[in-house]
Amino acid sequence: MASMNTIGALVLAAGKGTRMHSDSPKVLQQLLGEPMLRYVYTALDPIFGEGIWTVIGHGADQVQKAFADEERRFVLQEEQLGTGHAVQVAWADIERAGVHRVLVVNGDTPLLPQPRLMAFMKEVVDADADIGFMTLTLADPSSFGRVVRHNGDVAAIVEAKDFDENLHGQEPNEINAGIYLLKVPTIAPLLTMLRNTNRSGEYYITDLVELAVARRMRVRGVDCGQDPHLLGINTPAELVRSESLLRTNLVLEWLEQGVMIHAPETVRIGPMVALEPGAVLHGPCELYGRSEVRRGAEVHSHTWLRDTVVSAGAHIRHFSHLEDAVVGEGCVVGPYARLRPGAVMEEGARVGNFVEMKKSVLGRNSKANHFTYLGDAQVGQGVNIGAGTITCNYDGVNKHKTVIADGAFIGSNTALVAPVTVGAHSLVGAGSVITKDVPDNTLAVARGVQKNLPRKR
Repeated sequence: MASMNTIGALVLAAGKGTRMHSDSPKVLQQLLGEPMLRYVYTALDPIFGEGIWTVIGHGADQVQKAFADEERRFVLQEEQLGTGHAVQVAWADIERAGVHRVLVVNGDTPLLPQPRLMAFMKEVVDADADIGFMTLTLADPSSFGRVVRHNGDVAAIVEAKDFDENLHGQEPNEINAGIYLLKVPTIAPLLTMLRNTNRSGEYYITDLVELAVARRMRVRGVDCGQDPHLLGINTPAELVRSESLLRTNLVLEWLEQGVMIHAPETVRIGPMVALEPGAVLHGPCELYGRSEVRRGAEVHSHTWLRDTVVSAGAHIRHFSHLEDAVVGEGCVVGPYARLRPGAVMEEGARVGNFVEMKKSVLGRNSKANHFTYLGDAQVGQGVNIGAGTITCNYDGVNKHKTVIADGAFIGSNTALVAPVTVGAHSLVGAGSVITKDVPDNTLAVARGVQKNLPRKR
């Protein structure tokens, strides 16, 4: 097979996706917490590296923003005049790159199997075909472009709107999967011959096949059977079906790798999540982004994690919500806890029910077991945070830091008005409002004096 350096990839992602009935571009519709275009890149990146171009149009700014942290080659299709026009828009960039062939895929095929792509490209290259494309066989092909053959040889691809049995013969069950491999030097002249004389008034990439056949070029339709992974997504129902298939595949892969998943049919695991053998998940639960669950850690039911590390032996109890957080070894979170971005729990720390952390560090073996808010706080080792403690970090304009040193004890119903420091091994009396620093080894009490008066009846 030709070197991958001589083959590029073109992703068509400019369409509006009218049937999705969404304000977001179709390629940004999510499956398991990631846009469908992410899955296409996941399949293509290991093969093509930087040799990938993406044609964007509708919602172009949104697509670029979604992938702003990555080096992507975007080509703008200002008017969406069809798939053939999208290829024309990107063709100059492809030719300048010096690739000999280009794989064209749609951005709405998130289940694209990499091994299938590799086998397809090998078959087309080995046959030295000018155009190769994947085909599928469906019981109901009515909404897809049909592959028309004469004596077994490909003659044309006819889009669903334009198919006519009187012109094209009995309706075939073989459909176009929308994945092509084009030989750049020989296809370039055909692109200038595309016409929009069809019911949609668009320039179709599929017309390249008929043009090539008419000029006795080598055209190869590669039969991929009934593989559902190759189907594009056009409607919410198709999105849900594809997500279900993807979810099942991912769960089965993790089970085979030694992850214990209870009630697996209720567990949702994103494609970039990393799980170690010996990790335990209890459904229903959801893990997204670059979350990690390490050996011996346990995630209980009704929990939601994104971009969160759960270290070995840690427990995430029921109904907890964690985002961009780090949970150290042997820590316990929840039930009903919330860890917001920047929350870090060091080894053996505990947060219990209705505790919220944000941009805070809870030190080794420290605990906040009930009804607490820790925001912009640095908590040392062996600290006890009593129920109802609040770090008052916001003055209406700026956020300020609270520091609680090793071994401190914060009594219940305490307000720590930042910026403030509670020294090592100090004790803050329950119900205090602390506005000044507390030195080490000090008892601090700041509350009104109790008065007992006769009750008037």
